[in-house]
Amino acid sequence: MLETLKTFSVLNLPVHLSNDYAHWSIERLQQGTGTHIVTLNAEMAMLAENNPDVAKAIREADLVIPDGAGIVIYLRMRGIRQRRCPGIELSESLLKQVGQYGESYPIVFYGGQPGITEQAARIWRQKIPGISIVANHGYLSPAEEDDWKKMLKTMQPKLIFVGLGVPRQEYWIRQNRALCPHAIWVGVGGSFDVWSGMKTRAPAWFCNNNLEWLYRLYQEPWRWKRMLALPKFFWRSLLAK
Repeated sequence: MLETLKTFSVLNLPVHLSNDYAHWSIERLQQGTGTHIVTLNAEMAMLAENNPDVAKAIREADLVIPDGAGIVIYLRMRGIRQRRCPGIELSESLLKQVGQYGESYPIVFYGGQPGITEQAARIWRQKIPGISIVANHGYLSPAEEDDWKKMLKTMQPKLIFVGLGVPRQEYWIRQNRALCPHAIWVGVGGSFDVWSGMKTRAPAWFCNNNLEWLYRLYQEPWRWKRMLALPKFFWRSLLAK
């Protein structure tokens, strides 16, 4: 029987607590139950405070994981010991488990820049022989997107990664998940860039010390304005406590 996950509120947003999010998701997939996974971090939580549509998309998701260090710290301040679950690591775990079933469990990569998403798919095909991946970039014309949606409806993939950035990917999943009602849908942000080799993840020391955001800022200094959400989130965490 599928475990019922405990839920904790982080600034009025749900966060599900588990030691194995991938196992829970795969069980739902095997039962034919569709799942929308949101990878929540501090930046997204602050965006939701000012944007009701973002908040609604998060609250309507089936699984909200603590992707960011800020979310885990918020929980610890309230006595909840929950490990951080980076969205890219959960996605890789799902890929490895679903990919072993080959063509009977097709996978979709959607989003990213032209060429990058296709390269990410090629690399995963090399890692897992027999894995079935269909990839498309996120710069489709309206007509091309209509054709893409028709293909998804016909194909009925089991695992769909959408890398359109926050909050566009959450909106897109929410609007289109009925096309493939039994699939796992995950908003993966810039994961295609990492999987393709165009960018690298932070070294282990940064990840283990909740400083992956700092390494990302080093790689993408233009993100500094977006990173201002981190001190705002910390201040809101203190006020909420």
